Amino acid sequence: MTNSKSSVKIVEVSRVKPSSHAKELCLPLTYFDTFALKVPPIQLVHFYKLPSYSTSDFFYLAILPKLKQSLSLALLHYLPLAGNIHWPSNAPKPFLLYSPNSNDGVSVTVAESSNGDFDRLIANHEIHESSNDFYALVPDQLMTCDDIAAILSLQITLFLPHQGFSIGYMAHHTVLDGVSMIMFNNAWAYLCKQINSSSSLPPELTPFYDRNCIKDPSGLDLIYLNNWIAKTNTKSLKNWQKPNPDSLARATFELTRQDIKKLRENVLLLSNKSDKGKQQVLHLSSFVISYAYAATCLVKVKGEKCRRKVGLAIPINCRKRVDPPLPATYLGNCGATHVGFGDATKFMDENGVVFAAELLSDMVKSLDHQVLLRGTEAETKLLNLFSISQDSQVELISAGGYPNFGSNGSDFGWGNRNKAELLLSKAGDICLFGSNDRSGRVEINLALKKHEMDTFATLFINGLRPAVPRLTPKL
Repeated sequence: MTNSKSSVKIVEVSRVKPSSHAKELCLPLTYFDTFALKVPPIQLVHFYKLPSYSTSDFFYLAILPKLKQSLSLALLHYLPLAGNIHWPSNAPKPFLLYSPNSNDGVSVTVAESSNGDFDRLIANHEIHESSNDFYALVPDQLMTCDDIAAILSLQITLFLPHQGFSIGYMAHHTVLDGVSMIMFNNAWAYLCKQINSSSSLPPELTPFYDRNCIKDPSGLDLIYLNNWIAKTNTKSLKNWQKPNPDSLARATFELTRQDIKKLRENVLLLSNKSDKGKQQVLHLSSFVISYAYAATCLVKVKGEKCRRKVGLAIPINCRKRVDPPLPATYLGNCGATHVGFGDATKFMDENGVVFAAELLSDMVKSLDHQVLLRGTEAETKLLNLFSISQDSQVELISAGGYPNFGSNGSDFGWGNRNKAELLLSKAGDICLFGSNDRSGRVEINLALKKHEMDTFATLFINGLRPAVPRLTPKL
């Protein structure tokens, strides 16, 4: 990977530890954790505009100390994030350990950007020809060896002279899923705003991390672990290598509430599945409509080069699906992926958005009656995903996040975030965020090759113009 840090100056690197009274904590990894053992880390950037009265001195004397102090308080509640994953050579599987007597804590890098255009970085429909400007805003890497790996690392970057600042997260996917990541971010923000009055958290931000509540009678934890060892040919905590993302262009596209309403009305008008005689009700949430529209544009970008089948992958929060159910505030990896398939020609058809919405609707509705996989199906789930991702006949598109994912509660005391950017490592994957102003807008993060991004932008924008109603209803 090229040196993405050339656009920022590193001011300091320090380690923030949990505030006093933290005790040693050791947690086993569950099968959800070992399933994600070598998945690339979560890389997320939140952007914040500074108040008009602020200066660089205000950032360093007021904002930065509060961020660090509140982070220390947050880590006392979210103690697992201050530790490391360990995998000694004589241990059958890794475990999570926080030790107050060691150097455990979270690495925090403070940086400055003097040539980064803050307003351009947070603008929607702005195509960035390189991903370097974004990767410069997250830590270079998590400390990872064969037998030990850090869980969380942060970078706080000031955009000079006083345009704004960003908080970049890099988190090991074995310990954190998207729900846990957002919950921690919101808890940190809450404590930062309350720093002079309270160090306690409300129930909805208080983490629960008792791993004993997740039952695993089939030994899926070791089955998934052995799948990874066989796949990578090594017993190591290092991540599975992914293609270099530096050459990918990045952009965030926006669907307004009105755009989503118009697309939903057209799907209802044109879908056979919404026929009154069939008594079928489509599930057309903002997530389904936004994902269907973006996926259809992506397939059309590929055109004749697209593979025969398209797989749409959606994330599943499994906290309520395990037996017994887990609290909504469970801190850990507790997600799964559900994949649905359709012929590429159906996506490229004039009514491609309708087909994609029907497919996603069926997938989401099937989850209402679906329990977690068991037996042989569960044991082969990871191998099946390996197979799908490498199938030359399948164009796999994955979506992360949800429009109502809770990421709009991240006000540290100087205003809500202006933008969230998930740095996706695979071209063509997308991430959906709800707008921070509660307007009902959905923001779609995307990375593609530059010429593909230009085509996607044209399809995306033109498809929202009055041409949409010209679609021909199905007979």
